[in-house]
Amino acid sequence: MTHGFSLTDDPWLLLPPATGEPAQERSLRTALLEAHEFGDLVVEIPTQKPAVFRQVLLPLIVAALGRPADEREWMNWYSTGQWSQEQRLRLQEYLDAHRGLFDLFDPVQPFGQVAGLSTTKGATKNAGLIVATAATGNNVPLFASRTERDTFPLTPAQAAHWLLHTQCWDTAGIKTGAMGDSQAKAGKTTGNHTGPLGQMGVTLLAGRTLFETLLLNIPVGAPPTSTDLPQWKRRDPSGPRPASTPQWRTRAPEGLLDLWTWQSRRIRLLPEATEEGLRVTRVLVAAGDRMPHTPETEPHTMWRVEPTGGRNSVKDKDRTTLPRRPLRLQPGKAAWRGLDALLAPERQSREAGEKTSGFARSKVLDQAGGLVPELGEAYPLRVELFGVAYGSQSAVIDDVMFDALPLPLAALGADSDVRSALLEVAEQAEHLATAVNHLSADLRRALGAEPIPWDKGQRPGELVLHTLDPLVRRLLTGIRGVEDLERIEVGQRAWEQLAWRRSGEIADRLLQAVPVGAFAGRSTSQGEGKPERTHRVPLAEASFLRRRAEILHRADALRSNSANPDGE
Repeated sequence: MTHGFSLTDDPWLLLPPATGEPAQERSLRTALLEAHEFGDLVVEIPTQKPAVFRQVLLPLIVAALGRPADEREWMNWYSTGQWSQEQRLRLQEYLDAHRGLFDLFDPVQPFGQVAGLSTTKGATKNAGLIVATAATGNNVPLFASRTERDTFPLTPAQAAHWLLHTQCWDTAGIKTGAMGDSQAKAGKTTGNHTGPLGQMGVTLLAGRTLFETLLLNIPVGAPPTSTDLPQWKRRDPSGPRPASTPQWRTRAPEGLLDLWTWQSRRIRLLPEATEEGLRVTRVLVAAGDRMPHTPETEPHTMWRVEPTGGRNSVKDKDRTTLPRRPLRLQPGKAAWRGLDALLAPERQSREAGEKTSGFARSKVLDQAGGLVPELGEAYPLRVELFGVAYGSQSAVIDDVMFDALPLPLAALGADSDVRSALLEVAEQAEHLATAVNHLSADLRRALGAEPIPWDKGQRPGELVLHTLDPLVRRLLTGIRGVEDLERIEVGQRAWEQLAWRRSGEIADRLLQAVPVGAFAGRSTSQGEGKPERTHRVPLAEASFLRRRAEILHRADALRSNSANPDGE
C-alpha cells in the first residue's frame, strides 16, 4: 500500500495566529503565503525550530524569490508587512512546481530521505532512534519515561519534525552501513560527525510575526548560483552531489541553500497503517555528507576569533584550523552572560589580540544592527539561542540548550550607550559571582578547609548569577527604545541597587553558616621565606564588602550620600 503525506498541503506546522489565539497545525503552503498572520512556530523541543527554519522555510523562500540584494531592498520587502502580490504568486508557483518533491512518503523520492535505503540484512530500528528525547542505544535521557524496547509510533507531522532535527543535530559515532555505500565496512560507518548545527551555537532572530521572523533570518546578498541547490533539487542520482543515494562524500557547501539543507544523514522513514492512523514505526539512519568545517558564510552562528599570535593563527602553515571558530553554547550559562559575543560588531570586528580571543556576532544579528535606523530602536527584537551538549565522544545527547533575550536594537550599534551599559551590567554580574566565590573560599580557609575547586561542586557564585538572571532580563526589556543617556543611567543605578541587595543576601547566608570557631581564624603558609597569612571571618567579610563596593560603584555612591547627606 502506498502512503502519502504532502508537507506542502497537509497540516504539520503548529502556528498560532499573531493575535494570540491557540496554535493549530498548518500546511507549508499556508504558513509561507500567510506568514504575516501567524506568530512564533511551536515545536516539541526548542532545537526543532532552527531545523524547520533552515531545512524548509528559509531555503524555500530564497529558492523561490532569491534574497534581498542589500539592506535597502530588505527594507522594501519588510515595509509591506507581508508578501507582495508578485512574491505570493512566485511562491505559489514554486510550491506547485515542486509539490511532488515534498511528499514525506513518496516511494521514489521521499522528502529528505533515500528511497529504498536498506542494509544487507534488511534491518531497521525503532522510530525512537530519531527522537532526541527517547532512550535508544547509549542515548538514555535522564528520567526517560520509555525504554528502547517500547514502540515509538510517530505521526507524519512528528516524523517530519524529527527527520529535520536528525539532519541538523544527530549524534556522532557509528552509523548503520547502507547497501550502496562504498565507504561502509562490516555493516557500519565510523568517524561520523554530529549534525552541522551540533558544532555551533545557533542564533535565530524573532520578530512580531512569522513573516518578520523569516525576513530577519535571511542574510542579504547575491542570488543563489546555479550550483547552489536545496536538497530537494538534488534527487537525480546521476546529477552532481545527489542527496538521493546511499553514497555520501566529504565536501564544502556550494552556497546558502546547500548549507541550510545539508543532508548529514541518509534516512528512510517506514510508515504503516495503524488503528490510530498512519504512523512511522521504524527507521533507518545511515551516514550522510560530511562538512570539513563550518564555512564563514554561515549566517546563524557567533564566532570566536582566534588569537593572532596563537597556534591557530593563519600564519601557521602547519595547521589547517580556521582563525574563526563557531561559538558554542555552554550548558547552564544564561545567554546574557555572553553579551560580549552577541554585541561584538561584525563590521568593526573586535579583533583578537596576540594572546586573547575576540568575537564576531552572527551575520543576521550584524545585519539587524545595520537596520536600526529603519526598524527603530524600540523594535521588539528577540534573540533566540540553541545548542546541544553532547557527551561520550559526541555519541549521546547530554543536554538541549535554549535561551531567548529581548535584545534592544540600539545595543547593536558599535558606539551605542545602551550597548556599553549592557556590557557593563553583564560584567558586573560575573564579578559579583567571583566576589562571592572568594568570600566562600576565605571562609573555608578560616575553618581549615580547602576552597571548592572551580571545576567541581556547586560554588555559591552560580547562585548569585541565578538570582541576578531575572534582574538582567528585566533591564533588557526596560531599556528597549531608551535613547536618553540620563535614563540609561537611572536604569543602571536601579540595577546596581537590586544587585547589591541580592548578592548581599547570599553573602549573609554564607556568613551565618560559619561556626563560632572560625572567627579565631587559621594561618596558612605562603611558601618558603614568606610570612604566614591569617584567614578570619571578619577579614573575609570586609574583603567581600570592599569588592562589592568597587563593582557596584553607583549603588555604593548612593549609599554613601544617603548616610552622609551633607557631604561631611
